Amino acid sequence: MLSIQFWQKELAFEFPFTISKGTKTHQPTFIVELGWRGWKGYGEAPAISYYNITTQQMADDLCKHTPAIEKFSLTDPKRFWHFLHHLIPANPFLVCALDMAAWDLFGKMRKQSLGTMLQIKTSHRPVTDYTVGMDSKEMVLHKVNRHPAPVYKIKVGGMKDLEIIEAVRRESNAVIRVDANAGWTVQQTKEILPSLTSLGVELIEQPLPIEQWEEMKELKSMSSIPLIADESCVHAKDIERCSEVFHGINIKLTKCSGITPALDIIAAARKKGLKIMLGCMNESSIGTAAMIHLSPLVDYLDADGPLLLKDDLATGLVIDQHTWQIPSGFGLGIQIKHPL
Repeated sequence: MLSIQFWQKELAFEFPFTISKGTKTHQPTFIVELGWRGWKGYGEAPAISYYNITTQQMADDLCKHTPAIEKFSLTDPKRFWHFLHHLIPANPFLVCALDMAAWDLFGKMRKQSLGTMLQIKTSHRPVTDYTVGMDSKEMVLHKVNRHPAPVYKIKVGGMKDLEIIEAVRRESNAVIRVDANAGWTVQQTKEILPSLTSLGVELIEQPLPIEQWEEMKELKSMSSIPLIADESCVHAKDIERCSEVFHGINIKLTKCSGITPALDIIAAARKKGLKIMLGCMNESSIGTAAMIHLSPLVDYLDADGPLLLKDDLATGLVIDQHTWQIPSGFGLGIQIKHPL
């Protein structure tokens, strides 16, 4: 039988982290351990307030379904995900943590890394960005200077967005990505697009609220900057509609419910010719390790969780000039700090 343990953690940010939806000083995250005959696999799912799933809900749902999960014979992580998807359909975050832990455990059982099991070629390794949360111009520039990076993701959704982006461009020659988290109006976006184009912005993530499909179609027709869906794209079934109004998508493991469905979303997006970003939800090195194994499959990488946090829950990840080294150890290839 499988054994299960879990932990609810609050990971402190280096700086208060603000997006258009609010500010937080700590990232709540849920860690699960799956054990079998001495092997242990780990998975992670951060709690994000606007998705209305807390770490306590993840704990409650896991306790409710532990007897059924423990009886599952882990012969194939993909089968395990399908079992979980039907067992806990209303909690994709918990399913993600369990799916990740299953892949980690299975890799250790087979003495293979996640990337090796998935036969992912590692010749392409995208550079991760460094995310700068919404703040005063002075604080944004302080963060940029404190963390030199080749790519910045600038969170926007305020009254001085253009002024701040212009200031970052004067300060740095780095690639700039802009993420509105659905915080702009269509009129705002139209007005700022020419300036963002002249500033060399690489992409714009989720400018409008998710229900504004017709407005997004209009923006796509006039934007030379790639528009990337985040909140608008959760599952593989969203790819068809997103392909009509976005140039690309942002896949987040927690949002889509794990490694297993992320592979299907990547395949579906490629068929539609979409650009693909693999994005984080401020995971520790546990969740980030899973992203790094998948990163050779995508165009853009936003895997800076461990760089934004004061605390971490695992060791084993190595970064060089904002390019993560693919972990070579079994499973996720990281070592959990004990006690959690």
